[in-house]
Amino acid sequence: MKFVLLFGPHAVGKMTVGQELAKITDLKLLHNHMTIDLLEPFFGFEKEMWRISTMLREEIFTSFARSGKYGMIFTYVWAFDQQEDWDFVNKAVALFEAQGAEIYFVELEADIKERLIRNKSGNRLAHKPTKRNLVSSEREMLKSNKIYRLNSFQDEIKADNYMRLNNTGLAPEKAAEMIKAHFGF
Repeated sequence: MKFVLLFGPHAVGKMTVGQELAKITDLKLLHNHMTIDLLEPFFGFEKEMWRISTMLREEIFTSFARSGKYGMIFTYVWAFDQQEDWDFVNKAVALFEAQGAEIYFVELEADIKERLIRNKSGNRLAHKPTKRNLVSSEREMLKSNKIYRLNSFQDEIKADNYMRLNNTGLAPEKAAEMIKAHFGF
């Protein structure tokens, strides 16, 4: 069992790279908006939505880790300056490690100009209904970029299986191939 945490700022390409990685491996993709977009119509972006989303993710992780399947990719916007995000990541990792899974961290980074373009991509809008209001989505991305630290400092991730990839101008297929090769999936 493998657990691949694919993380980085908004519109860096996590879902799209994850889709491509899933195509060329036996890994299954759970992108973060699968739970967000399920719950947002009922609760909006309120505390209760985030609580239930976290609960659902943890239940999915627990069941999947026990499944005997090859592995899972999970995408996440990790605010490194927020303890609750560290706590969530540590709990997710622990759920998989408890079942003997190998853990992989893949950090994507891209410049803001590239991310603003990707924020409008057809694939993103097709799979993430809450991003279809482009004015709101762009505003939230720029705001989060100012408020939170969404990429790690050098050597902050202390894991054997860690890869940082600047995918500015890099096709998602190529990024996925690089990740697959780096870890030997």
